[in-house]
Amino acid sequence: MFAYIIKRLLYAIPILIGVNLITFMLFFMVNTPDDMARSQLGAKQVTPEMIEAWKVERGYDKPLFVNGEADGISTVTDTLFVQESLKLFTFNFGFSDAKRDIGSDIKERMMPSLAIALPTFAIALITNISLALLLVLFRGSMLDTSMMIVAVMIMSISSLFYIIAGQVLLSKIYHWVPISGFESGWGGVKFIILPIMIGVFAGIGAGVRWYRSIFLEQINQDYVRTARAKGLSELRVLFGHVLSNGMLPILTGVVVVIPTLFMGSLIMESFFGIPGLGSYTIDAINSQDFAIVKAMVFLGSVLYIIGLILTDISYTIFDPRVKLG
Repeated sequence: MFAYIIKRLLYAIPILIGVNLITFMLFFMVNTPDDMARSQLGAKQVTPEMIEAWKVERGYDKPLFVNGEADGISTVTDTLFVQESLKLFTFNFGFSDAKRDIGSDIKERMMPSLAIALPTFAIALITNISLALLLVLFRGSMLDTSMMIVAVMIMSISSLFYIIAGQVLLSKIYHWVPISGFESGWGGVKFIILPIMIGVFAGIGAGVRWYRSIFLEQINQDYVRTARAKGLSELRVLFGHVLSNGMLPILTGVVVVIPTLFMGSLIMESFFGIPGLGSYTIDAINSQDFAIVKAMVFLGSVLYIIGLILTDISYTIFDPRVKLG
């Protein structure tokens, strides 16, 4: 097990380097350090001296990938890409272009993101699996057909519609919950109720259809027919056999998502004014703050890789036949 984890972590290094390389290329294809300096300085009369001083202070005066003025290995190492990438691999996120401590910002904004993501994830998981099992129990019936039509309709509508409709209906018309904002502690519960409800409802369509297909594949297996032949009720067959044997494909989509919950929801947090990591990333993109953008992309990639490793490990827990190479 330990050797497998070490091997997967070593495999992650070139993946993270590639992700970081793509991030640098995409960002600097549409931005230049001069543009970033003008955006951050925000002054009407920005002189070339001010731009150059801003670039030197933040390290943007270095060449991006190749330093033609250096000799030997410094041609590659004395570049913006290598210098900034080395910091990321030590999880030293440094300071943003606006001179804010990125590490402190991440710690501060992580909790608001989790306050929405964790309840949404848990409620949606239980709801989707329960509804899927119900549809499998009544498979082929009018209930099953009607729910599948509703599920496709829910999937076909953008989540932006649910956000706007929820804000208008529950906040502006009925005034049941605030339209946006956030507070720490129990006083902030009223601010996260609507985002959680919308997050759960928007994912019901895809979630129910996916879990239903998993359970339908299991319901026709030989072990299910054997259980029925022994006289077990349909409910015991579903919960005692189908659900447990369907856990492996479910884990593929569930465990890998857990680490990425820390990153928050870009759209949800922006619309509801939640000071989480999702809105933090959107604000950084809008202000062309590359230091924050590369840090968040790198952190998201690390969390996703951790999720994949946890998925493989969880396979061995739920299915002893699966062995890690």
